[in-house]
Amino acid sequence: MKIGIIVAMDKELRQLQALFDGEQVRVEKCGIGKVNAALGAQRMINEFRPDYIISSGCAGGNGDDVNVQDVVVSTELCYHDVYCGTAVDNSTQYGQVQGLPARYKADPFLLQKALQLNVKSGLIVTGDWFVDSKEKMREIVGHFPEAKAVDMESAAIAQTCYLNRVPFVSFRVVSDIPLRDTDASQYHDFWNTVAERSFQTTKVFVESIFE
Repeated sequence: MKIGIIVAMDKELRQLQALFDGEQVRVEKCGIGKVNAALGAQRMINEFRPDYIISSGCAGGNGDDVNVQDVVVSTELCYHDVYCGTAVDNSTQYGQVQGLPARYKADPFLLQKALQLNVKSGLIVTGDWFVDSKEKMREIVGHFPEAKAVDMESAAIAQTCYLNRVPFVSFRVVSDIPLRDTDASQYHDFWNTVAERSFQTTKVFVESIFE
């Protein structure tokens, strides 16, 4: 069995590469944003041919029950910045690329393994926007009030995995809560103080897949 883990940034890459060795798990950086994420996922699939792909790294959290350092696992994923309109197909939803699923469901096996750990679960939404203001977060939550986390890569990796029929889940550490923050100070404090401890749950999750 082979597991591919995709992260967006060098600091996430360093944290996770330090936790894994051997040939069964490969951690790669795709770069920030949806296009980089899709290209990185396709490269991972073409070159490594993993049985499972995990999007890992950090995300902004949402909800009264979500706090910094919590881990959110995706039950489903979609885009918060995609709108294809209603001119052609009135059934297309906000956040859906026309002709593709409205939401990408997490792989049931991976989700079941994740839910055995101390994690939050729910919708993760993705867009090409670093959410550093309460106003932007309110706009996103207005469309997706049930969202547990917001990031810039996961749904694009999910779409790529869907098209390639590779099981997928997003496993994200909450670095900040935009609706409780100002000027992204929580995000910067996360990397300065607690990030090193936060990816251990990802390691335990990956190890559980091999059991």
